[in-house]
Amino acid sequence: MKKRFKDFIPLWRFIKEDRKKFVIFNICLFLSSFAFLFTGYLNGSAIEYITKHNLHKAILFFVIYFAMELIIDSCFGIYSRKGLEKIENKASRKISYETYNKVLNLPAVAFEEKTSGEIINRITQDAETLSFVFGRIIRIIAGFISTTVIFFYILYHSYIIAIEILVALVFMILLLRYYNPRLKSAHKERKAKQDKQTSLVTESVRGIREIKTLGIKKNLLKDAKNNVRDIYDASNKEITLNRNFGITTSILRTILEVGSFITAGIECYYGHVSLTFFVAMTYYIYRYTWLIEEIEDFTIEFQKLKVALGRVNEILENRLYADVNYGFKELKNVKGVLEFKNVSFGYPNEDLTLKGFNLILKPNRKIAVVGKSGQGKSTLFNLVTRIFDVNKGEILLDDVNIKDLTESSLNKNISIIRQEPFIFNRTIKENFKLIDENITLSEIRKYAKMAYLDDYIMSLPKKYNTILGEGGVNLSGGQKQRLAIARTLAKKSKVILFDEATSALDNNSQEYVKKSIDNLVTDHTVVVVAHRLSTIIDADEIYVVDHGKIVDSGTHEELLKKSKIYNDLYLSENSDSN
Repeated sequence: MKKRFKDFIPLWRFIKEDRKKFVIFNICLFLSSFAFLFTGYLNGSAIEYITKHNLHKAILFFVIYFAMELIIDSCFGIYSRKGLEKIENKASRKISYETYNKVLNLPAVAFEEKTSGEIINRITQDAETLSFVFGRIIRIIAGFISTTVIFFYILYHSYIIAIEILVALVFMILLLRYYNPRLKSAHKERKAKQDKQTSLVTESVRGIREIKTLGIKKNLLKDAKNNVRDIYDASNKEITLNRNFGITTSILRTILEVGSFITAGIECYYGHVSLTFFVAMTYYIYRYTWLIEEIEDFTIEFQKLKVALGRVNEILENRLYADVNYGFKELKNVKGVLEFKNVSFGYPNEDLTLKGFNLILKPNRKIAVVGKSGQGKSTLFNLVTRIFDVNKGEILLDDVNIKDLTESSLNKNISIIRQEPFIFNRTIKENFKLIDENITLSEIRKYAKMAYLDDYIMSLPKKYNTILGEGGVNLSGGQKQRLAIARTLAKKSKVILFDEATSALDNNSQEYVKKSIDNLVTDHTVVVVAHRLSTIIDADEIYVVDHGKIVDSGTHEELLKKSKIYNDLYLSENSDSN
């Protein structure tokens, strides 16, 4: 039992603000459930007094029954149930937010191993499933206790009916043992199918332009059709199990009701039990059938709940992945000296990409890193930004290990501009506000001018209030790059990394981006990973990476004379352009 409910323990902290109310509502709900203990006896006694022509006592018992139903059950019960629902709804919102917060702290490997659909569903659907659970559990617990008290009352008057109830409960336990694992498995299977479809929808929305231009709509519709069919099959399997479980428990309830009524009627006829007990039984036996029905419904919901709890707690409790841990050091007056010191690194389940890598990158210089594909160039940036952490060695910023820096200090001082920078589906101004919520429009325009983008933005009808669309689809590749540069300038990072930033741009866009990069050199540490060598031939220092190590360095002219690898890259690019 402890193992079964251990996943509920982390949820307790989400109702911290309302714990007193939570306890009070549960006590009221618990007590209101016991009003039913007396209803059968009160009605039975009233009817028996009527048969004895004692109308005054019959009315008294009816009045007491009415008062208990009205005050305890209707008022206390409904008030406490709705109060609990509000608390649980609030907790569900907090769980969704906290899950989202934890997702943002997950290491990069989590997003490689888990689909976007699965992560999205854990934040939204699974968190929503956790609403309205505590009140129902309390009602079932109270139901168990009250029916136990009723059982001893029945046992005292008729051991035969007590045995019938025990037999029915034993059958119910056997049914639960049979259906519980199957219901849980079926629900997990359906959730996995839904995750797959959510991923497809997410990709399709973000890649709608590519879908149209590549002419792959039919193929994606085929995938969607297969996913929907799989969800349909999984849902049908779950529905069939629920139906069979419901039919079986319904038969069990009917047998218990009819059997106990017949037994009570026979015993009352022969004078073995009183009329009060017989009438009370018509109420109390429904308490058992209600409990069976409640267990049936809750069993189905509980399996869904356990799956949702497990999926949410895997993130909240770091059961799948540990958070990225940061240090406590804050850098001030950053110079921007970046050093790789005996760094070795390999991606999960792969050979080492970097092996004893050493490199010092100094500020106020345009530095380039080149090499063949797969030799570890972009990996350097993934390590500097701590998207991944080194296996061995250390990376230093101004002689401080970046693992010792706070998250804010690391992120503030190091920025990366990728080949496809992510632009948020907000206005241009709001994209800057995400960097600094207090930034003014004049400051935004200053940075946009430095990135050669202000003239274009001012030509738009809504200027800086223009919504950019999902992933910045309303901008060209060069405009995205320049917006990313302007956004980075607003961040005031000392170290700026360009990862293949111009490889997919036309010559005109490349020239604008190149000018922006050159303007940054005087105040920043600028490092460019380049596939297109024409963008870095004027670099102050070019490092050639091969098999995870620096094999050559120098200026463009120096490397043409001494580096075969650089020569091959340069000749290959020129032959492609011809």
